Amino acid sequence: MVIHQVDLDSRRDVERFVQFPYRLYRDCPQWVPPLLSSAYLALDRRRHPFYEHSVAAFFLALHGDEVVGRIAALEHRNFNRYHDSNVAFFGFFEAVDDSQVSAALFDAAFTWAQRRGLRVMMGPHGLLGNEGNSVLVEGFEHRPALGVPYNHPYYHRLVTEAGFEKETDFLSAQVDPSYRLPERVTEIAHRVRARRGFEVKTFGSLTELQGWIPRFLETHRRAFSANRTYYPPTDAEVAAILNVLRWVIDPGLVKLILRQGEIVGMVLGLRDVSAGLQRAGGRLWPFGWYHILVERRRTRWINLNGFGLLPEHRGVGADALLLQAVYDTFRQGNFERVYLVQVEEGNVAMVNEASRLGITWCVRHRSYRRSL
Repeated sequence: MVIHQVDLDSRRDVERFVQFPYRLYRDCPQWVPPLLSSAYLALDRRRHPFYEHSVAAFFLALHGDEVVGRIAALEHRNFNRYHDSNVAFFGFFEAVDDSQVSAALFDAAFTWAQRRGLRVMMGPHGLLGNEGNSVLVEGFEHRPALGVPYNHPYYHRLVTEAGFEKETDFLSAQVDPSYRLPERVTEIAHRVRARRGFEVKTFGSLTELQGWIPRFLETHRRAFSANRTYYPPTDAEVAAILNVLRWVIDPGLVKLILRQGEIVGMVLGLRDVSAGLQRAGGRLWPFGWYHILVERRRTRWINLNGFGLLPEHRGVGADALLLQAVYDTFRQGNFERVYLVQVEEGNVAMVNEASRLGITWCVRHRSYRRSL
């Protein structure tokens, strides 16, 4: 076995890196293939906005001509500037169940990071936002929410064998149609509307929603800026994220909590088109786009992402109003499943409140950290 650094100008190298997961998971019914166009874009230094400010190296583990693993090492300079840190990330990790393969891949990533003077490695992490930010450790029987990683059960062992320790966990919950929001939450929601001046902003069209995006992004920054992996995205990165969201976003599933016209809370609801992506095999052309659009119209599953309130408005009833808005959408839309996606365990108030409301966490993802 050899470790080969990918030449990003080599079509063959890039092809082998991108295609490996499609072979690794070909018999896994839960795995949802990413769009191939996005997968190739991640290795395009001329087009992906990450490379405007940061650098990455990609490695393949080869047994003869056969790919048996891959990994990337990232120096995310904007993240390090924002957090005043000296961190490298690993990402895009995929491997067969072989400790020698994974050890060699991680050693290549460690060496690359150390040569750049980086002292800690965290991960996994992708190139944009919270993309690919965790390893699945519980809930392998569930198909993942849209955009959330899925991996084989042995990945946790391979990562910890490389010397990593837990950084934090992310919890996800599925809520079925039988769920009923407790009356006390509804009562609080009605009171804060009348007495505290909160209101729920809904959207009737994508055009209307687009006009609120700058304010939405500013509130998102204020709500999530304390998160471990947050950094302010560049304009080009925001555009790249929105370009992906346009396939799945439904303006009717986006809710904002306003007070005196200012955004104080939000929830982003996405129609889950994972089944369409599976049928498309990750390809938009020639007919993949059709499978995705059909699934967008008929899916009865929605994912709730970006669920948050500004810190100064937590615990004063606005959270109840946000929950009520989500619940009303769920009931009125006749959805079969709502997936509350990746709440960080450090958000103790939200984790505990969800548990008190009878919501059961069924999927757990983990991020890791290691000194170099």
